[in-house]
Amino acid sequence: MKNTINQHKPFFLFLLKFVLFYLIFTLIYKFYLNQFNVENKEVDGITEFVAHQTKNTLVFFGKECEIRKHEFESSYKVIYYNKYLARIIEGCNAISVIILFASFVFAFSAKFKNTFLFILFGSALIFVLNILRIALLTIGLYNYPEYEEFLHNIVFPLVIYGVVFVLWIVWVVKFSAYAKRNN
Repeated sequence: MKNTINQHKPFFLFLLKFVLFYLIFTLIYKFYLNQFNVENKEVDGITEFVAHQTKNTLVFFGKECEIRKHEFESSYKVIYYNKYLARIIEGCNAISVIILFASFVFAFSAKFKNTFLFILFGSALIFVLNILRIALLTIGLYNYPEYEEFLHNIVFPLVIYGVVFVLWIVWVVKFSAYAKRNN
């Protein structure tokens, strides 16, 4: 058993770092979310920020859009050209995706500065792309309502997770401790 652990030590170290980072930051995020009362239809600040930035993005590109707090649930309505098209809930703010992204990068960590900067850059990129994703999804739902399931459940998750995957590949190949060993 000891020989197996020593033989696969890099894998077990990666797994331990990934799980610890993921659990710690997921618990921090859940603690943050627990400050908001879902029964009173309170929306967390990050989701509210994403909703308003989605509106600002659409307005910047000359689209007519407004955001309204939902009357019956903790979310924001996206009103696009006077039509209620979508709602932005906590799951739309990309924080869970960012935690997953950062956990993997941390698990393959190199120097603290490089790891921290890559997580910061990657998280910001994912956050901005997520806002663009919601804005484009809104336009897509307006123009192609018959493709709602396809757009929401396949195309846009594929885009966001595809970007995360590409960032992971760049991290492992160019910046991680693994890349340093193999150069």
